[in-house]
Amino acid sequence: MTEQVVASQDTKARDLFRAAYENRYTWDHDFPGYSADVTLKRGAEEFTGQVLIKSDMKAEILNVEDEQAKKEIGEQAWEIAIHRVRRTFEQTHSQNTFTLGETDETGAVEILMGGKAAGDRYKVRNNEVCLVHRHIHGTVVTINTFSSHPTEAGYLSHRYDSAYHDPTTGELKGESSFEDHYEKVGNYYALNNRRIVSTHNGETITTEFSFTNIKLLQPATV
Repeated sequence: MTEQVVASQDTKARDLFRAAYENRYTWDHDFPGYSADVTLKRGAEEFTGQVLIKSDMKAEILNVEDEQAKKEIGEQAWEIAIHRVRRTFEQTHSQNTFTLGETDETGAVEILMGGKAAGDRYKVRNNEVCLVHRHIHGTVVTINTFSSHPTEAGYLSHRYDSAYHDPTTGELKGESSFEDHYEKVGNYYALNNRRIVSTHNGETITTEFSFTNIKLLQPATV
């Protein structure tokens, strides 16, 4: 394969991935933050409280007395915010290279990463990232997305699963399946329900987070 053909394919891989990256739904820089009532259900247990996701994407959990429940709600609030942060493609991927891999039977195109993210890979289908395979904090995380919510400003994942493997031995450390639902509040989409079915050490646990009474915060006056 000539260098010109390789360069052309690498450009195609970069453009394909960039288009899907920029098609994700994120909150714009005018996002004021919001408050919500939250209910955590885990088996027969139920915990309630409030959550604030602020304009700086930091979260605050209020009126949850159980420390473990407060930690779990806090982790979800962090997950919600971190995936809505708007960063340019260059800010996130300027130190990475992109190479086309295989196209699977569903039409998903594999993107192999080099540079800073060497060893990671993605799949893109219908201008959406449908597979993420990354090395994160000593764990290999693989996320498959099966369906999405379209919005006028990009897509949001609907049903997806994740698996966590030891990077050295390949041992499965845990796996979870997710189903997310959203509602539009003002000009912004916010998660109103997330159901997680997790399996760890042979034990399966179903956890549900419900967010109600979602209200945008007033932007700070200057």
